[in-house]
Amino acid sequence: MKRKVSFPILVTAAAIVLALCFAARVIPVHAQQAAPPAKPPAQASGPAHAKPPAAPAKPPLSATLRDQWKFVSQEFIAAADAMPEEKWNFAPTNGEFKGVRTFAEQVKHVACANFGFFDEIEKKTPPEGCEKGGPSTAKTKAELMQYASQSFAYGDTVLGKITAANMLDKVEGPYASPNTKIGMVMIAVWHSTDHYGQMVEYLRMNGIVPPASR
Repeated sequence: MKRKVSFPILVTAAAIVLALCFAARVIPVHAQQAAPPAKPPAQASGPAHAKPPAAPAKPPLSATLRDQWKFVSQEFIAAADAMPEEKWNFAPTNGEFKGVRTFAEQVKHVACANFGFFDEIEKKTPPEGCEKGGPSTAKTKAELMQYASQSFAYGDTVLGKITAANMLDKVEGPYASPNTKIGMVMIAVWHSTDHYGQMVEYLRMNGIVPPASR
């Protein structure tokens, strides 16, 4: 005799089968969603990610000062050498030139002053009487050229010691003081170029074109 299955049992069984089928489809989807996202591939290092090159180092203060002093020195020495020795006692007379220095005295005065300015920076006793040429016994063109060259070389040595840290150190002495180291350097440059300009006029009055203008 066949056993009858009640309707509620059939409904329950069908519901179980449908639930199992649904779970079989849903679980893999949730498993995929729950998986952590894959990490992006590491970017290869290259020029686009390289550090920018370091900025070039700035030159020290002394280098800038020495460059300018070298220029002044070359112009002055070249102008002095351009005057023939027989003209070194020349001084202008046509105009208001009473009591002005001769060409030789211009060179000697600047050389003495250079030693004076830079001696003060070095806290040394400067030469006396630079307004009248100072204590140097140099007289001939060769002697005065050497004296002037030595004074500019000495200035270059002192400039090599000036830094941003000490440039405002106090300077005292008979010439252009009270002052600072950097202030005294400015005085030295101005003074040399001031007398260089006068020497240029002396050269042109004698029919000589200054080397810097040739």
